[in-house]
Amino acid sequence: MDVKNLIEAFSEFKEMKNIDRETMMNILEEVFRTVLSKQYSTDENIDVIINIDKGDLELWRNREIVKDENLEDEDLEIAYSDAIKIEPDFEVGEEVSEQIQIKDFGRRQVLALRQTLVSRIMDLEKKEIFDRYEDRVGEIVNGEVYQVWRNEILILDGEENELILPKSEAIPSDFFKKGDHVRAVVKSVEMRNHNPLIILSRTAPEFLARLFEQEVPEVFDGLITIKNIVRVPGERAKVAVESYDERIDPVGACVGMKGARIHGIVRELRNENIDVINYTENTQLYITRALNPAKISSIKLDEETKKAEVYLDPDQVSLAIGKGGFNIRLASMLTNFEIDVYRDIDEADDDVELTEFTDEIEDWIIDALKAVGCDTAKDVLQVDQEELIKRTDLEEETIKDVLNILKSEFE
Repeated sequence: MDVKNLIEAFSEFKEMKNIDRETMMNILEEVFRTVLSKQYSTDENIDVIINIDKGDLELWRNREIVKDENLEDEDLEIAYSDAIKIEPDFEVGEEVSEQIQIKDFGRRQVLALRQTLVSRIMDLEKKEIFDRYEDRVGEIVNGEVYQVWRNEILILDGEENELILPKSEAIPSDFFKKGDHVRAVVKSVEMRNHNPLIILSRTAPEFLARLFEQEVPEVFDGLITIKNIVRVPGERAKVAVESYDERIDPVGACVGMKGARIHGIVRELRNENIDVINYTENTQLYITRALNPAKISSIKLDEETKKAEVYLDPDQVSLAIGKGGFNIRLASMLTNFEIDVYRDIDEADDDVELTEFTDEIEDWIIDALKAVGCDTAKDVLQVDQEELIKRTDLEEETIKDVLNILKSEFE
């Protein structure tokens, strides 16, 4: 093996991977020690001298001179009779240094050198990738889809490092194909089977936070602080923001003129509706803002059990609950309170339109009741159960359920 060519080849790798000089020398030394320890059973008495700049490498084997009859370990000791053949002036107890010529290495040793070098280089590269991405947990990265599997997507970054986006960390409406560009946040980094496993996420709250930092300069500069983020990925999100500068409206700054700033974020999140609200230490006001766009009549709080009873006009209940129950669910997550909503019935006019019960009674049942002249809760309750079954042609169990729901409204 040509020593100079070996070192030059490694130097090219050093430049490509930005490996520092000390690390490069340590790897080369370790590679040769690994191979020599197999040949001589130990490398503790071997000196590896490397000069990267000149492309020189020398290997020296040091052994102690002992009397011929006291020779026990030929790897660490040399018989006096053999030592004086090298240098007649040698005496017992001195140390003999013999140069190991790489050109004398056999084919198996050369192959072992090459394999060990490649292995150490790969280990170093894996560690470098791991360290780099471990420092980037919580940051947004860009990549290109390389392969789409059933449960995860393989993404390559600009240096063709492999990143994994599990389907569980993708927005439900995400659809990627090979070659698509993807933005996601680094969720976790770990070593698995000696390989770095970099997990990305598009559903984590941190992803939305980083998008706000990219789109809203005041958030990036720290003038506006994101206090909390809760999401139902792809459906709805609530973001509580606060500004310590009275001159800055945090909600207005995040939304932008005519929604200019937030539109880009909404598109990235597959049209996820984003509610930006002003954070406050006042719990009642915080819950009121969290349930926007519903208008709250009153709130009863239990700080110990973290429960809140929210009373609203009948026409505001559906707004508070929201489509699919997302609004009240996210409001509870944002405020860390279990929120229950109640209709605030006026004693003077305590009848309720059937359409206000759509969260409890299915639309087709309400339509059947309205078709026979029952437009309000009291209209239904004033009719006998058997008569309702006869008029609407609904099943008895269905009518019973409806009556129980309507009766509970006035209890």
